[in-house]
Amino acid sequence: MRKGIRSIHLNGETVKVPEPFEDIFQRAQETVGKYFSGIQIEPTKATIEIEGQRYILVRASALSIDFFEKLKDLYSDKGEKEAVEIGRNFLFDMAHVIGLQDAKAFHKVMNLKNPVEKLSAGPVHFAYTGWAFVDISPESNPSPDDNFLLKYDHPFSFEADSWVNAGKTSDFPVCIMNAGYSSGWCEASFGLPLTAVEVTCRAMGHDKCSFVMAPPHRIKDYLPGVSEIHDSNDVYSIPQFFERKQAEEAIKSSLAEKEVLLKEIHHRVKNNLQIISSLLKLQSSYFEHPQLHKLILESQSRIKTMAIVHEKLYQSNLGWVDLFEYLSTVAESAGESITPPGVEIHFDLVPPGEPIRLKIDQAIPFGLIVNEIVTNSFKHAFTGKKKGEIGIHFSNGDEPGRMSLEIYDNGNGFPATQSDAYSSFGLELIHMLADQLDAQIRIDQRKGTKYWFHFPYAVPEE
Repeated sequence: MRKGIRSIHLNGETVKVPEPFEDIFQRAQETVGKYFSGIQIEPTKATIEIEGQRYILVRASALSIDFFEKLKDLYSDKGEKEAVEIGRNFLFDMAHVIGLQDAKAFHKVMNLKNPVEKLSAGPVHFAYTGWAFVDISPESNPSPDDNFLLKYDHPFSFEADSWVNAGKTSDFPVCIMNAGYSSGWCEASFGLPLTAVEVTCRAMGHDKCSFVMAPPHRIKDYLPGVSEIHDSNDVYSIPQFFERKQAEEAIKSSLAEKEVLLKEIHHRVKNNLQIISSLLKLQSSYFEHPQLHKLILESQSRIKTMAIVHEKLYQSNLGWVDLFEYLSTVAESAGESITPPGVEIHFDLVPPGEPIRLKIDQAIPFGLIVNEIVTNSFKHAFTGKKKGEIGIHFSNGDEPGRMSLEIYDNGNGFPATQSDAYSSFGLELIHMLADQLDAQIRIDQRKGTKYWFHFPYAVPEE
C-alpha cells in the first residue's frame, strides 16, 4: 500500500491561474508536492501521516449526496427545503473551519508570510487532498481589503462528482464544502472575513462548477444575474460563517436590550405608583371626615400592593413572580402601617413544596386579595387582644393541577351581622379577584377567620 501511494505521479499542473500569478503558484506546486510525497500509511496503526500531520480518508458521497438524502429523511416533518438549508449551513461551517485551520497549520509548516503566497498553497493542497482542481479566473483581484474578489472553477469537485456518478441531479448547488473550505483558507491567508457562493454546478446540469468569493458585505455586487429589483438572496444562497450562531447571538443581544428596557419600565411604574400613594397619603391629611380618610388610606394600600409586584419583577428575571415571596412582602407591608397599638402580631408563613411562579396579570389579583384580608385582620380581628397570628399557607389542591392558598387569623372573626360583612367593598373585591383567577373560595369564621382559595396552576415552561 505504501508503494502504491508513493507511486502517485507528483508532476504536472494541480492548479490553473492567470499569468501574473504563475510563478508564485508554480513554487507552491513544488513545495506542496514535496510535502505530499512524504505520505505514510500504516493500516496496522490506523494512521495516514504527512510530515507529522495525521490525515483521514472519507468517502466523498458520505459528505454530499448521501448526507443530504439522510437529512431529508430525518427532517421529513419539516420539509425538504428546511432539511437542505440545515445541511448547507452545517457543511459550510464545518468546511470553513477546516479550511481556516488547515491554512494556519500549513502556513506555519511552510513559513509562508505573503497573503498571495499563503493563498497559492491552498488550491494545490486542495487538489492533493481530493477536494477539487482549482481554475482561477483573470477577473480575480486577491487583495487584502474590501475589494478582494476571487472567481474560480472546480472542474473535478468531489461533491458534484458524487451526484453525477450516482446519476442524479440537484435543484440546488451542491459544492457547499468546496465553497466553505476555500473561503476559510483564503480568510486565514488574507486576514479578512470571506464567503463563497457557487454560481453554477455540474450537479444541476451546468457545464462546470463556478464560484465567486468576496467579503460577505460585498459578495452580492459580484454575483451575475442579480438585478436591482431582486435581492441576491432570492437568486443565490449566500452562506455566512456560523450564520445560525450569529443569529442566535443577535437575538440574545436584542433580548438583553429588551430586558434592560423592561426592567426600566417596571422600575418607573413602581416609582409612579409610589408617587401616587404618597400623594394620596398627603391628600388624606387634609380630610377631617374619618370615613373619607379611611377610604383614602385603603386605596393607598392597594396601590402599594401593585407597586410591590413591579419591584419584584424589576429584581427578578422579569418573566415570573414568586407568588409566596410576593404575598409575604405584601402581608408584611400591610402590617407595617396599621398594626393596632399594644398588639403583637406574628406571621405564620408556610411556602409551597415547589415555588409557584406566576405572570404579573395573575400575581396582582393574589396580592390585592392578601392585602384586603390582612388589612381587614389588622383593623378588626384583634380588638381587645394583646397577641395575634396571621397565616399564609400553601398546599397541593385536592385535584391535579390545582393549588390551595389558606389565609387566616386567630382573631375575633366577622362582625355579628354577616350580611354587613359580605356587603363590604373589600369582600366584594376579594370575590371579584377570585373570579379573575378562576379560584374557588371558602370562608370559615368559627375560630378567627379563614379563607381558602383553590386555584388552577400549571408549572410554567422555561
